[in-house]
Amino acid sequence: MQIAKTKGKIVIIGSGFVGSTTAFAISMSGIASEIILVDANKEKAMGEALDINHGLSFISQMIITDGDYSDIKEADVIIITAGSGRKPGESRFDLAKKNADIFKDMAAKIMAHYTGGVILVVSNPVDVLTYLMQKLTGLPEGKVIGTGTVLDSSRFRYLLSEHCKIDVRNVHGYIIGEHGDSEVPVWSATNIAGKLLDQYCSVCKNRCGNVERERIAKDVKDSGAKIIKYKGATYYAIALSINRIVEAILKSQNSILTVSSVINGAYGISDVALSLPSVINSSGIEKIYDIVLREEELNALHDSAKKIKETIDKIM
Repeated sequence: MQIAKTKGKIVIIGSGFVGSTTAFAISMSGIASEIILVDANKEKAMGEALDINHGLSFISQMIITDGDYSDIKEADVIIITAGSGRKPGESRFDLAKKNADIFKDMAAKIMAHYTGGVILVVSNPVDVLTYLMQKLTGLPEGKVIGTGTVLDSSRFRYLLSEHCKIDVRNVHGYIIGEHGDSEVPVWSATNIAGKLLDQYCSVCKNRCGNVERERIAKDVKDSGAKIIKYKGATYYAIALSINRIVEAILKSQNSILTVSSVINGAYGISDVALSLPSVINSSGIEKIYDIVLREEELNALHDSAKKIKETIDKIM
């Protein structure tokens, strides 16, 4: 497989914690040649761009600036981090409705200058907003993707690595479905250096059983809330997740990542956006990477799809 050279024009809509940290992560990785920050608060975008520019002598030469929606022209990836955060006492539906109104305005501004490239939705609830953005833009389903459970899958691997005392880079596993409470850990496909977790556990002396699996799955779900409780927001790990997705797109790597996209037919699910292992390259999603799920995992995935669809139906 031939790896394409990095193209490199990235537009980030939203310069808050996630947007600015994403710009920093991408600049540190050196995968882009140009990063443009767009924000309703133009001075905030200017300040973030200037701050990163002052460190370019320590990384690599690139263009980092503030801009506006007209800069979307010829962008390879358009990253959307703008939107409201969830406030105490606010329901998931309230957040979806509020951000849906923002996205309806944003989609028109994006498409007025869109010439190609992949739209990457980060704002929450990411599955609902990925679905909405794809429908509003009318772009092919694989061109509009969400960060989905890429971060959840990373948290899953980290927590397993801590529990099993194995380098996280040798732990592989997926969280699929909703980025939220109904997410599904795919235990049947989880492996450590190629050995299925069930086989690994059968020879492990700890004999942890399902209790530890349930704890790990719960900790994955609660991770975001825990960080928000401690420091007010999450942005480092999601920025690294975004950087990984962008790298797969710019370098056309055919990487398998659990991004969110509109699903029509996979696992008997249609007309809803959720996360499944997907082959990512410069076109966006090349295809869904089909893995065999246990019956209970498939049922949980269908339940997750139903939950997301209920929110979509309320805001469409």
